[in-house]
Amino acid sequence: MTDIKSPKKLIEVALPLDDINAAAAREKSIRHGHPSTLHLWWARRPLAAARAVLFAQLVNDPGYQRELGYGVNKQEAERKREKLFDIIRELVKWENTNNEEVLNRAREAIWESWRETCHLNRNHPQAAELFNPEKLPAAHDPFAGGGTIPLEAQRLGLQSNASDLNPVAVMINKSMVEIPARFSGISPVGPESAIKKQRVLSEKWEGLSGLAEDVRRYGEWMQKKAHDALKNHYPKVVVTSEISESYPHLRGSEGQELTVIAWVWARTIPSPNPAAMGKEIPITSTFVIAGSGEKTAFVEPVVEGGNYRFDVKFGKPGSEAKKGTKLGRGANFFCLLTGTPIPEKYLKKEASEGRLGQKLMAVILESSKGKVVASPSLEMEEVALSASPSFRPDVELSKHPQYMGPPRYGMTNASDLFTDRQTLALGTFLSLLDDVEKKVLDDAASSGALSNDKEPLRSGGAGAFAYAQAIRTYLSFGVDRSSNYWSALNAWGGGFVVQVFSRQVLPMVWDFVEVNPFSSSTGNWLGAVEWVSKVVERSLVPGNSGFALQADASSKVSYLENSVISTDPPYYDNVPYADISDYFYAWLRPALKKVYPEVLGTINVPKSNELVADSQRHGGKQGAEKYFLSGMIEAMSNISEASHSSFPVTIYYAFRQGESTDEGTGNTGWETFLNAVIDSGFSIVGTWPIRTERPTGMKVNWNALASSIVLVCRKRESYVGSISRREFQRYLREQMPESLETMIGGESGQAPIAPVDLAQAAIGPGMAIYSKYEAVLNQDGSRMSVHDALVLINRTITDFLNPDSGNFDADTQFCSSWFDQYAWSEGPFGEADTLARAKGTSVDGVREAGVVESGGGKVRLLKWGEFESDWDPTYDKRTPVWEACHQMIRRLQNHGESAAGELLAKMPEKGEAIRQLSYHLYTLCERKRWAEEARAYNELIGSWHAIVAASHETGHTGEQVGLDI
Repeated sequence: MTDIKSPKKLIEVALPLDDINAAAAREKSIRHGHPSTLHLWWARRPLAAARAVLFAQLVNDPGYQRELGYGVNKQEAERKREKLFDIIRELVKWENTNNEEVLNRAREAIWESWRETCHLNRNHPQAAELFNPEKLPAAHDPFAGGGTIPLEAQRLGLQSNASDLNPVAVMINKSMVEIPARFSGISPVGPESAIKKQRVLSEKWEGLSGLAEDVRRYGEWMQKKAHDALKNHYPKVVVTSEISESYPHLRGSEGQELTVIAWVWARTIPSPNPAAMGKEIPITSTFVIAGSGEKTAFVEPVVEGGNYRFDVKFGKPGSEAKKGTKLGRGANFFCLLTGTPIPEKYLKKEASEGRLGQKLMAVILESSKGKVVASPSLEMEEVALSASPSFRPDVELSKHPQYMGPPRYGMTNASDLFTDRQTLALGTFLSLLDDVEKKVLDDAASSGALSNDKEPLRSGGAGAFAYAQAIRTYLSFGVDRSSNYWSALNAWGGGFVVQVFSRQVLPMVWDFVEVNPFSSSTGNWLGAVEWVSKVVERSLVPGNSGFALQADASSKVSYLENSVISTDPPYYDNVPYADISDYFYAWLRPALKKVYPEVLGTINVPKSNELVADSQRHGGKQGAEKYFLSGMIEAMSNISEASHSSFPVTIYYAFRQGESTDEGTGNTGWETFLNAVIDSGFSIVGTWPIRTERPTGMKVNWNALASSIVLVCRKRESYVGSISRREFQRYLREQMPESLETMIGGESGQAPIAPVDLAQAAIGPGMAIYSKYEAVLNQDGSRMSVHDALVLINRTITDFLNPDSGNFDADTQFCSSWFDQYAWSEGPFGEADTLARAKGTSVDGVREAGVVESGGGKVRLLKWGEFESDWDPTYDKRTPVWEACHQMIRRLQNHGESAAGELLAKMPEKGEAIRQLSYHLYTLCERKRWAEEARAYNELIGSWHAIVAASHETGHTGEQVGLDI
């Protein structure tokens, strides 16, 4: 068969990584309208990263024309590549998410590359099937999760296909890529909002603004209905003289009614001390409610006659108030009435036998001038406990010891996680979904805006009936969002409710907050609806078709042939999302089972086929690793078979638990994952470190590895045989330096990869050699493991960066070796003298260069802060690279990037060596865990692009008159 001509894609050659990482990190601070706020899903990748990776995966690298002999010179290829970089730089900005001008530039570049590829393969026997210049290949993400990758593929103009085993993830993807395409340009059909909140209503209702407006309108309709049904359970509180005395702005308002924002509860159990006669005593981790210092509101327990009550006090609380009834770490408390310790064992026993209760500690009220904390009354507690829900979410919870806290304390069913009043509220909104679907159908039919066909949403319907089901789906997400804030597992954050899943675990919370769905403050129903509607309006893509289905990535039948595949599979010891997502499934299933019976057919989220190395499920660590490896190989093999041969596959790996040793950076999960990818028939042709977490300051995260590594993979050519270990090492020595030069910014002109990410990025070209062959054979004929290959790759990086490699002057070689042994500490002169002679210099010479202090039989390297402050390299007669590097650090730290650029302009010929030395010293410090020292080198590289720019602005003003040693 004729070979497919497959030009290299941009992602196989170069990326403007700094711009992508900056946009991805910034995106973490975006809230309103971001898809992550539609429905909680864990470990989402930023839209910016997914969009950039997909674009670079789809467009041809301009250098391919040179490879095919088209006569395009290197400079022209670099110019064209820079134009693609400019598209990416604009594409990744959050404000350009729906900027059609920017998106169309990207789409045009994708189409241009696709037509070039089709033209190259016009004589291929399967040209009509594989290379239709009028139709782009579809995209597919078989581990779709939170839907970021399918959504961004759709935004770039591809038909998007998303699949996942987890039904909650499937529903998220349906709402993001499947439903929106059918209802673009629809005018709202619902009753005009009575709570406009100064919204500017559109006249054109372009895109998905009409759909979003109907989500709001029918959400408000549900609010009115639910409030009518529940208002007696959420009474207002009358302002008393005690309340007005504590809050001066309420004086004169006695008798007025205030809405309750939240009720703060303590859990209770019977006292273990017989003297307390079985009284229910509070189990709470703090009595502090809000504020800090002198403005703190806290609960003071008042013990009288063998009973107790809670009074709210103001002012600076004592240490006892901050600790509540807690004793030390873990679930250890004391009896408020008798002082008797309550060990965790007793607490678990009482809770497991159903004797976990609750006691109201405080109420938080809503006033026109802020929040008001007040003491509770017996009537408030009685009203709260009087609710009697007819529906309870009957889903048995996993008892996973690592991720599921409540089942350890008898809360084994989803219904146990909510108070009766919370269950009643959620159940009421849930029951209104039938009514809202009927109302939308009637309104849509009478408006004439949609056809009256009865084709359901799950079958591709786009008429009034399907529209009613679509509105129901988005409002179901409002219920699910609310369940994350209306639970007995919510903590109070001083002024807001903390969502249940602030971490990727289902936590146990002792003092919890119950919010009012009908307040205008934290956690209210209309707020949940607004979050959902803003995502529909601002982030989803109208027009392009998309499909989401429930499927196991290990099953071949779930794949679309010849598709562009980009995916974020579960990593080795991932959180078992199937366990924790039962929390949401308990409400989502009754809400949408009628609409999507196939997806929501199981009682619980399927767990047995979830691809994660969980020792709890698979009989220990060894069984878990075997299960994960075999399952991932199956999935990757399916991906390899289904992917279009003209495009590489991109695979995200969430790198974590890094181990920095003398052998480099690695971990068991990473090696297991690489094994699975290679064993499935892929050759890894690139790795890109993508930062998907918002930095909190360089000084805190000096050594934070990139959150994700994007692997770029191609199908391995079947005729490639094996090579020996010696040949592999030779290829590493011959081919790695050029790639490393590009990564540290030697010739590409792009910003260098940060030292902290270099080891990860360099895995790409190293593994490209290893995975290109069927096997790399050791001397005994055995197959070299991925672990051993990574060790050799890391050694090649070290050798390349090491000053002893011959690219550095003798003084610098001495300083580097001395630093490796003593850092900034003193060492014996005799040892220094021997080392200096071996490197071809002398201690006196190095001292003359101004980089060491020598005397009293001791030698010490000077820290960068000790170097001459008015140093000018144009008048220095002996300037080792070591001195130039640390003078650059001194100038950057004390005066900034512009000043450092001015200094570099005086010694431009040393720029590359300075940078290479910084990488080497960072790597050395990182492996020795010298955090403070490493940070300075990382900061120099991180600022290098700006320093070089400043250097060119200044102009290269002089050349050194001293020795070029």
